[in-house]
Amino acid sequence: MAFPLSILLVGGILTVRLKGVQFTRLGTAFKETLGKVFSRREKGRGLSPFQASATALAGALGTGNIAGVAVSLLAGGPGAIFWMWVSAFLGMAVKYSEILLAVRFQRRDKDGTPSGGPMFYLTQAYRSELPAVFFAGSCAAASFGIGSLTQSGAASEALWAAFGVPRLWVGIAMALLALLVMVGGIRRIGAVAERIVPMMGIVYLGGALLVLLPRLQELPGVFSLILNDAFSPQAASSGVLGWLTGRALRVGVSRGVFTNEAGMGSAPIAHGSADAPSPAGEGFWGIVEVFLDTVIMCTLTAAVILLSGGLSGETDGAALTVTAFRQFLGGGAAGFIAVSTCFFAFSSILCWSCYGEAALKSLSAKKGAITAYRLLYGASVVLGAVFQLETVFRLSDFLNFLMALPNLGALLLLLPIIEQETAEYFNNLHKKRLGSKKDKAKFNIKRRKQAIKKA
Repeated sequence: MAFPLSILLVGGILTVRLKGVQFTRLGTAFKETLGKVFSRREKGRGLSPFQASATALAGALGTGNIAGVAVSLLAGGPGAIFWMWVSAFLGMAVKYSEILLAVRFQRRDKDGTPSGGPMFYLTQAYRSELPAVFFAGSCAAASFGIGSLTQSGAASEALWAAFGVPRLWVGIAMALLALLVMVGGIRRIGAVAERIVPMMGIVYLGGALLVLLPRLQELPGVFSLILNDAFSPQAASSGVLGWLTGRALRVGVSRGVFTNEAGMGSAPIAHGSADAPSPAGEGFWGIVEVFLDTVIMCTLTAAVILLSGGLSGETDGAALTVTAFRQFLGGGAAGFIAVSTCFFAFSSILCWSCYGEAALKSLSAKKGAITAYRLLYGASVVLGAVFQLETVFRLSDFLNFLMALPNLGALLLLLPIIEQETAEYFNNLHKKRLGSKKDKAKFNIKRRKQAIKKA
């Protein structure tokens, strides 16, 4: 519980110091990110901002958005979803800040290829390379758990249950496909991610809306259930300590953190490889990513499950999600969830291989070490599809905590830089808009004068 609460604490501090940027500037964040996806940019050596965001979302939009939400409901009750939202909105400030720092302390190779992430700004924060080495080692190790073993296991289980596909075949196929993409490095991963992530998001969004839109009148009752359970009389009667350690808060915050990866330091690695116009502008992608991942995708899954009323009938998260969708979509629900899980899992496998490689490269790993990592990573994809490795999964959670520990401290130590970059960005944005208004006014005056002359 210490890790999720530390995310809330750091997120609260950043929210106050940045004047609630994720609330007051949410519209600006979408306008400056998704609103400019199709604008023309000069091609550089790194990823485009959208490719970087797609890569980061590929890691965040994993099986946690399908089975993980169901597990949260089973373990923490409907109130867990409310605390997932809380962790998301505070996590927006965290993810914004860590991405900003990744670009601010970005480095470029001899050929001009950019790279960034906690491995670089941790050294600036602590004035020592030890925290960066500690983070990189934890990240490389964690990539095998959260990135390959858990994801391939979930995908193989889903395809076996829906279509009877042997788990070993699933593992081998996913490993071979992943290796084909991995040999192209982060640029190929980014190119694949920018195609897979929007597609899988739209497909899953469409399936959920197919359930929810005809039942809009029932949604207020669902949200009322979530809020009532989050602030249940049982939690209130236990006092402040009991409320802070209550099951809904504990499970909701934990799942919220691990689904959007805010504070873990993983997403900054992808964004640090982007040809970003400004640190704060790239940071806005962090706000958008958390909103799409947790506030939208996780909420849709939770709403479908709660509408089905099936919390008391299942004990397994994936089975609960399938049961809920089947109640509304019929027999095709199992196939829909299986295919969605497979795409979510594969994108996470690719993304976390990118994080692991970047961590190793920051440790001055030679080409042979990178090749060995890729082969081991592919083997772990096969292994995860065949075996249940609960001990490894728990170890992965612990390694995620080790990644976040120095990262959260660095955000606080480098807070003055985050504030400065944010203020400069909004000042420049304000001047740009004023200039645009003046140019538009001059143009309109010129047009009126021309109309008068013609008349």
